[in-house]
Amino acid sequence: MISVVVPVYNEEEVIVATLNDIVAALDGFLEYEIILVNDGSTDASLEKVQAANIKNLSVINHIENLGYGKSLYDGILLAKYNCIAIIDGDGSYPASSIRELYKYYPQYDMIVGARKGKEYTKGLFKKYARYLFKYLAEYASGKKVPDINSGLRIFKKDIIINYHDSLCTGFSFTTTITLIFFLNHYFVKYLPIDYFKRKGESKVKPFKDTLRAGQIILEAILYYNPIKLFLLFATCNAGLGLFLWIINYFFLSSLVLTVTSALLIASFVPIFCLGMLADQLKKIYKLRRNESH
Repeated sequence: MISVVVPVYNEEEVIVATLNDIVAALDGFLEYEIILVNDGSTDASLEKVQAANIKNLSVINHIENLGYGKSLYDGILLAKYNCIAIIDGDGSYPASSIRELYKYYPQYDMIVGARKGKEYTKGLFKKYARYLFKYLAEYASGKKVPDINSGLRIFKKDIIINYHDSLCTGFSFTTTITLIFFLNHYFVKYLPIDYFKRKGESKVKPFKDTLRAGQIILEAILYYNPIKLFLLFATCNAGLGLFLWIINYFFLSSLVLTVTSALLIASFVPIFCLGMLADQLKKIYKLRRNESH
């Protein structure tokens, strides 16, 4: 039993083919449903889907564009089954991989398709942003994170619903749930998948959405594991202070740099103590929240 949620925004060129690929991938499942969420498309995406007569398909229609994450969450709420698969409607993910990911359900709480290939690694700005986000996620969780924002994954609905107040309504939805699962010690499995050139025009705004993703990652770490974020800031400050002190001692002999480096190094202790305080406040909040439930 599986519910597949497909967010769609102006994908008239490929959406019917994507849905047919999903149906083919689900052949052999005793029970399944496909939930398409049309997020205010201004092209003929909705009309083409309605005319295609796709088996076991339900459609949610947003009259305005509300965002990638909101579309996914609305589809998850409507889903009948606890096993949820999500896949983008742009043809960039192989629907056939859903069956491979499903082999590890329900032993794992989330199974993620880790993208590979030149389409995934191209783009200098996105490439280095991914490396930075990957480092932050791995630093915070202590686990390997091959792909932080893959749009093809299977997970348990009841877990996602439990963290609804932490979810993002935009393109960072998948980044958010990756961090939620890792930072709350759920079992996550990664499997390599192909990644193809998307059909049509991308809706991602690289600079704006990268900044937003960075904000989401820092907020998630601050919420679930604050001491690690404060420790990172404290270490960076102390490291910069030590670097300036060495430069100043051997080359410059500047009083301003001496004071600046000393302050940066000394800032390690108060920043780290703030992190410990934040961690204790988080534990108190979590305890009281559990008691109220």
